[in-house]
This record gives sequence, C-alpha cells and structure tokens, in this order.
Amino acid sequence: MTPEQLRDLVRAVVAAVVERGTLAVAVPDDVLVERPKNPEHGDYATNVALRLAKPAGMPPRAVADLLAEELREQPGVARVDVAGPGFLNVTLAQGALGQIAVQAVTAGEAYGRTTPLAGQTLNLEFVSANPTGPVHIGGSRWAAVGDAIGRLLEASGAAVTREYYINDAGAQIDRFARSLQAAAQGRPVPEDGYGGSYIGDIAASVVTAVPDVLDRDDDAQRQAFRDTGVALMLDEIRRSMEGFGVDFDVWFSEKSLYETGAVDKALARLREQGHVYESDGAVWLRTTTFGDDKDRVLVKADGETTYFASDCAYYLDKRSRGFDRVVIMLGADHSGYVGRYKALVAATGDDPDTHLEILIGQLVNLLRDGEPVRMSKRAGTIVLLSDLTDAIGVDAARYALARASVDQMIDIDVELWSRRTNDNPVFYVQYAHARIASVLRNAADLGLALGEPGDVDPALLAHERENDLLRAIAEFPRVVAAAAELRAPHRVARYLEELAGTYHRFYDACRVLPRGDEEAGPLTTARLWLCSATAVVLRNGLGLLGVSAPERM
Repeated sequence: MTPEQLRDLVRAVVAAVVERGTLAVAVPDDVLVERPKNPEHGDYATNVALRLAKPAGMPPRAVADLLAEELREQPGVARVDVAGPGFLNVTLAQGALGQIAVQAVTAGEAYGRTTPLAGQTLNLEFVSANPTGPVHIGGSRWAAVGDAIGRLLEASGAAVTREYYINDAGAQIDRFARSLQAAAQGRPVPEDGYGGSYIGDIAASVVTAVPDVLDRDDDAQRQAFRDTGVALMLDEIRRSMEGFGVDFDVWFSEKSLYETGAVDKALARLREQGHVYESDGAVWLRTTTFGDDKDRVLVKADGETTYFASDCAYYLDKRSRGFDRVVIMLGADHSGYVGRYKALVAATGDDPDTHLEILIGQLVNLLRDGEPVRMSKRAGTIVLLSDLTDAIGVDAARYALARASVDQMIDIDVELWSRRTNDNPVFYVQYAHARIASVLRNAADLGLALGEPGDVDPALLAHERENDLLRAIAEFPRVVAAAAELRAPHRVARYLEELAGTYHRFYDACRVLPRGDEEAGPLTTARLWLCSATAVVLRNGLGLLGVSAPERM
C-alpha cells in the first residue's frame, strides 16, 4: 500500500463515518499522509482528525478515536494509534507494505507517474541563447534543468511542448554578421563584436558555403554573413543540445514574427485595448497600469521596434497555439524582466498568475582544484557546454546541474564529478542501479526468476532494512509530483541519493542470493522483487533527470 492508496483509504473511512451520521462534516478533497520522523510511531501518520474537529464540533481526539476504530478494520492495516492532540499513526500489515515492491515492478516505467496536471497544455521555453556563439555553461544549466522540468511535468500528466526561441533579429545579429565579415576579410572584429576562434571558423564556413561572398558589395556581404552565419551557428547549437540529450519540439524564429506581421498585429491589439500611447516620438505600452515600475517602449523614435514588441507578439503567438500556461526560464541577469512581462500578459487580457510562469536561475562556475576553470579558447571569454561535458561527461553534467535548486549559484568541481567513487553523487546512484543489475544477472545464472506477481509472498519482507527500502520506494510518486509542482528536479536527485543509500544498507544486512549449497526459497524470491523494484525507481528517477541507468560500471 502506497501513501496515495492509504490517503484514499483514510478519505473513504471519513466518508463512511459521515454517511452513517456519526460525523457531521464535509468529506475533505485531500488527506495529508506523511512518514513520521520516528519509525516507532508507525509507517504513516495523518492529521485528518485535527482538521475535522472544528467543523464537527468535537475534540480532535474524539474524532481520531472514531476514525481509528474504522481504520483498524480495513484490509492492509495492522495497527492504528491515536497520538498527541489527535494524530493517527498507522502501521501497515506486512503484506501490504511488501506489496509496494510488486506494484513498482509491475508498473515498470509508469511507476511514479501521476495525473495532477492532466488536461494542462504547457509551453516550456528554455535555453534560448542568441545564435551568435556556442552554448555556454550558463545555458547548459537551463538545458539540464529545463529538460528535467519538462519530463517531470509530463510525468504529472501535463502535455508539454519544449520550445527554443531563436533571437535572430536585432542588434546582436548585426554585430555577429559584422564580426564574421571582418574575420573573413582578415580584419580585426569590431570593438562591439564577438571574439573567440569560433568566429573565424564560422566565417570560413560561410565563405565555403557562399564562394562569391567576398566579391559582393558591402551590404550584400553582410546579409550573406548574417543569414548563413546564423544558420550555421544554429546548427551547432542544435547539435550541442542533441548531444546533451535535449530535444526541442519547436525552434521558433523571432524574425518570423516580423515577416508574418505578428508584431504589427500584436501592437494593434494592445492599441485597441487602450494600453498603447505615443510620447516623444516613440510608441509605449502603459505597463505601469499593471504593476510595472515604468512604461515600456514598443517602437523607438527612429522607428525601430524593441525586443519588448517582439515579446508581445511571441506571447500572443504561444497563446494562439492553445497553450494554457507559458513557462519561461531565464538567467539571473533577467530578474528585472519579470515585472514587465507580467504587465504585458495582463495588458493582453490574460491573468499573469494563471497563464504565465517565469523561473530565474543563478550562475554556474566550473572549478578544478578549487580554482575557476580558465576560459574556453574557442569562445574567448566564456566556458562552454562542451568544456563541461568534455571535463566530466554528459551524465555527470546533467546530474550536477539539476541537483541544486535553480535559485542557488553552484560550483561544479571537475575532480569530484569525474571520480568513480561514492563521493560523486551521480556515480553513487548509478552504481546502486548497476549493483542491482548484477544481482539480477547472477540470479538468472542460478536459474532464479521473479515469476509472476502471484508467485511472491510480500509479507516475507519483514526485516527492518527491507521495510526502510519499501517505504522509500513508496515515496517516489509523491517526490515526482512535488518536484513537478515546485519545478524542482533537485528533489528527485536528492531522493535518489537517499534511495541508493537505503538500498546499500539493505544489501549489506539482507542476503539476497543463496551461497554455496544453500537452497533458494520464498524469501529469495521476495528479495529479488524488492531489488527489482528499487532498480525500477532508480531507473525512472534518473530518466526524469535525463541521466542513464547503466547495468554495468
């Protein structure tokens, strides 16, 4: 019996007592079931009696006594104690606890998946680095965390579209084109241009792709370097993301918003709604009406549209595609952007609290021997995603980037994350899975198989370490649901590390396979199911982080 099943059982008990007229309250939509800090207080505890006491007009312990009496009669419940002011401490029957292993193995890839977000259609935009250079280490954090959040949202029932916004319009693209043109002509890049050896590489590739480019006039040259250079840079970004295990459903061009007239339509809509005005020759959006600290320019006095105008059109485009909620992940340098974007959403007539969510992430530092890793030769000024994966590998990089809350700055120690030792968190978790895979291979060599669910007696899993492991496995669906709700994949990583430790302690205390001439018995089968259940959870949890679960290490 999982915590969710016990929650439903407690709610059913409340409903039964209410139906009989013993308790005059509304049946709660949800019931809190938690693991008590002290294992001597049972497997689970609930405060439902405390919640119902006031509306029932009864002392909490009196309500608890009523519910306890009913709960004790339920299958799978071994004992119910009333504690403190009215808590119910529930101890499950051994077979009910052991059944968790059977449920996990039987569910397989589906174990941990829930449906609280079923019916929601979400657009998740992340990374969205300008196509003017390779993906840097900051973008790599959003790639790892964003993709993990997408997986978590899907595991909670949402339909998720992963989207990359290509900022291929504006001043930064002009600087990029001029930098490529200068490199191809053998001149130094402009002072406000882009440095690093990759500029020379891309410039050479443009010349190869467009052989007569240097014979054209200056404007035609620059346009060719702009178009072809951005395309080449974008191809490299795509390859970087794919190599990092991140697949985007949509690559959306900012330039297309102008080509299709979407920007003009967005400004016209906002003007019709009365939120646009002109002052000092510029066109403004009155965002202060919606809580912004100042109004924002949409079109400058020289007629040039701003990035904010593109943002207006882009948001409306997403909503027109049917997304219930737009989730945007931004770096720490964009924290000041939140207020104006919420105001924009409100100006369109939407509710920012319902239709918009902006996540801000902090910086990442790559360290070796406690010192920052030197800047990339290729990028010139920054550490790249490729520098990170070359140093510690994709699995370790994704796990390290997702292991900390995004609102915390993190240091990634190359030495630590490269070790094949238990102080390397990703190795520790992956090794637990590989260890179980080895046990199952050895069992197969001995002719031992799990068999069918009916072949195992889960009540035999009575050892303290077995119970610890079963309770940990039972928590996985709740961990996934909470991580999805809070957009916090680090909760999954920390849970997996605890689970791996719990498994290692179980393995050290409980012999799984017979030795020598020992005969395998029903307890062997039960423990093999428990091992398999743990492997399922480790595999599913690592999968949510986009990390592999190796069977050999």
